[in-house]
Amino acid sequence: MVFQDFASAQSVFLWATFVVAFIMGAVVNKTNFCTMGAVSDSVNMGDNSRMRAWFLAIAVAMIGVVVMEALGIVNTDTSFPPYRGSQLIWAENLLGGIMFGVGMTLASGCGNKTLIRIGGGNIKSIMVLAVIGLIAYYMINPFPGTDQTLMSVLFFDWIRPMAITLKSQQDLGSMINPENAKIARMVIGGVISLVLLIIIFKSSEFRSSFDNILGGLVVGLAILAGWYISGALVQIDADGEMVNLLGYAQNWDMLANSDAGRPAEMRSLSTQSFTFINPMGQTYGYATGGFAAKYLTFGLMALFGIVAGSFLWSLLTRNFRIEWFASFKDFINHLIGAILMGFGGVLAVGCTIGQGVTGVSTLALGSMIALVSIIFGSAITMKIQLYKMMYEDASFAAALITGLVDMRLLPKGMRKLEGI
Repeated sequence: MVFQDFASAQSVFLWATFVVAFIMGAVVNKTNFCTMGAVSDSVNMGDNSRMRAWFLAIAVAMIGVVVMEALGIVNTDTSFPPYRGSQLIWAENLLGGIMFGVGMTLASGCGNKTLIRIGGGNIKSIMVLAVIGLIAYYMINPFPGTDQTLMSVLFFDWIRPMAITLKSQQDLGSMINPENAKIARMVIGGVISLVLLIIIFKSSEFRSSFDNILGGLVVGLAILAGWYISGALVQIDADGEMVNLLGYAQNWDMLANSDAGRPAEMRSLSTQSFTFINPMGQTYGYATGGFAAKYLTFGLMALFGIVAGSFLWSLLTRNFRIEWFASFKDFINHLIGAILMGFGGVLAVGCTIGQGVTGVSTLALGSMIALVSIIFGSAITMKIQLYKMMYEDASFAAALITGLVDMRLLPKGMRKLEGI
């Protein structure tokens, strides 16, 4: 899509993002597409239907990125966040993913689900959003009057030295065949997607579930739409040359006649797709910035769209319900969960959607580490909760070890509690 001026291109950029997110929010609410729910169904009931829906979204997004890059429509090499960056922050992906997985289980849902629940009238999730947003903002932005962030104070000095600087980008194609990464991505992405689709649709129960198929397809297509909206919009500058939004903004002083309409943050115009932890942090900056238009970003419009779509569906189906904390323990669980999600989401560079679907669609190794870590963190938390509920006198250690045995990560001889 080609536009004659920056304002028109940016307007379409923001509103198209809102519309896609709106549709995704309504469909996710309707289909009960939920990544934490998928893990819960699999761990507690042996039902993998919603897990298949999640992996359908990954397969759709992965195929789409491979095709769009092969056709030269988008390029995710320089995305925001930099999924394919040459610095593999594996320890942050691992620790952050586990923290996020534990947190989303305690807080009743991932970042996307938190927004869906807000649209459905859940006041608890507003508190979760506020806590995540505050932590995510100060993990990246310095405290007032200082140059220190939560990241620099708590994590950077000990965890960043573990990062590995690769000779290529960290996507599987570049790592395996750096001389011809695009072809390698096509082959690897095609094979992984095909295997996923075979596993997904092998289940007759899944094939008969309209909601699960719809949820997976729409989320996957929404990720692709995000990549397209942010990566394919171009405009014509004063010299008649094609330039994307980021390129125009970076050369604003040379290309624009005034500062009117200048965005506050350049990175937010990079090629990107849906993720929800960083945008939650951006809500804090947007609010403290007086809700000025220059602070509007892809992430904020996505956040607003998800809530609005979920809200409309809740009204249409008469499922809108105001929900508050059931007890003080419920409040504490959600608070701890939100804190862990705020720290973990930034460390892992994304959430179940941001890393689990968007990041994995780029074949980034760090995204895959984060995805596995999130699933593990959520699954082991559910196991611990289950054993603590069934055996009230059981210690945390006993529940943890037994949960790891159930997940086949420890030998059966180490089991501390009887299986359930």
